[in-house]
Amino acid sequence: MGVDVPLAHDPVMLPEVLEALAPRDGAVYVDGTFGAGGYTSAILEAADCTVIALDRDPSVEQYVQALKEKYGARLIFVRGCFGDVEELLRENGYERVDGFVLDLGVSSMQLDQAGRGFSFRFVGPLDMRMDTKADSPTAADLVNTMKEKNLADLIYRYGEERKSRRIASKIVQKRAEKEIETTQDLAEIIRSVVPRSQKDKSDPATRTFQALRIAVNDEMGELERALKSSENILNPDGRLVVVTFHSLEDSLVKNFIREKSGRAPSGSRHLPLDDVRKDESVFIALYNKALVPSREEQGRNPRSRSAKLRAAVRQTSSFSDKRLST
Repeated sequence: MGVDVPLAHDPVMLPEVLEALAPRDGAVYVDGTFGAGGYTSAILEAADCTVIALDRDPSVEQYVQALKEKYGARLIFVRGCFGDVEELLRENGYERVDGFVLDLGVSSMQLDQAGRGFSFRFVGPLDMRMDTKADSPTAADLVNTMKEKNLADLIYRYGEERKSRRIASKIVQKRAEKEIETTQDLAEIIRSVVPRSQKDKSDPATRTFQALRIAVNDEMGELERALKSSENILNPDGRLVVVTFHSLEDSLVKNFIREKSGRAPSGSRHLPLDDVRKDESVFIALYNKALVPSREEQGRNPRSRSAKLRAAVRQTSSFSDKRLST
């Protein structure tokens, strides 16, 4: 069945997502990262089901309206963070659903908007907030106010940037002369101390921009909260499907599924999860290892090249735990 996605949008690993989610008639699904509606539209086309779509970005309203005209009441849009999925569902009259899908990271439409400040490819304000209406610190606030050590630690932790201390030192030096206000300001500072990689040809600013975006939007915290909530919101045989774009996200998802399926050799260092006995596992991993995009998709859509998909099915046997019986 054809998928009519409003405006140009190429959802990453769409065939694999649909296969893992297995949409069916009468079911209810949560698309935690609505974006331009690619996954939502495809799920609604695949079955006579309902999709509760979440997004904290106010700019997605145009896509919501386009899909509402086609799918009507089958599409329920809720403005908010996917880390708050339990609360958002309750507020809209739902306790549990049959599937929860997440496409993490920044979308192409956000990267292409210079005014959002996500990309060093365009000159724009150094913002990076997913929710531009939120009263929260911007990337400019972080680079202009954080202590040098803390800034270096942030860039190293979330950007996995080995030159983080050199970058932080240069940022502190430059901001003493003039406040860092634009994406170009920051990118030029980074490029002045980090040479371009001859191996992957990536821009020297890539990792630092990623680190700041993750910190500004508390992306790792959102993912932790969403994963923990998935245990509570999914019906028996409900499916969790997550597409990640960097190793930090993938590690969180991998460790969560391993631990909650009783396959973790020891407690995870990444998530403060409850202990799970192997005979009382909450999830069953759908795949032994992460799926990656096809060569054809990687050639067609460069953004997909770093994507990994992991999925799990909510167990029936453990569904009687106290948190789910209330």
